[in-house]
Amino acid sequence: MRQAQHTLEALLGQNEPTVGMSVRVHGENLILSRAEAGRDEEPEQIDRVRLTRLSANTWGLAVKRHTGRWERTPFHGSMREMVEALCTFMQHLVAPY
Repeated sequence: MRQAQHTLEALLGQNEPTVGMSVRVHGENLILSRAEAGRDEEPEQIDRVRLTRLSANTWGLAVKRHTGRWERTPFHGSMREMVEALCTFMQHLVAPY
């Protein structure tokens, strides 16, 4: 999963809406977050979206709801395709606030 993490970080750095996002590994998931000012103005990492490995080269995309739960989306495909979906259909979820 560490190789997948590095690949995803490189893809995120190539697209304006996703530049500056962090990626962490949690089991078979890659969780994308962004540093945002918290209540006391100290930046904290806020989870935005999650890629889940479905097979060797297929990933599923889920979004973090305001309730804290993950909601699966109909998007699945290669990691590159998931980043394209984030930068087009879901850029409002990954852009800085």
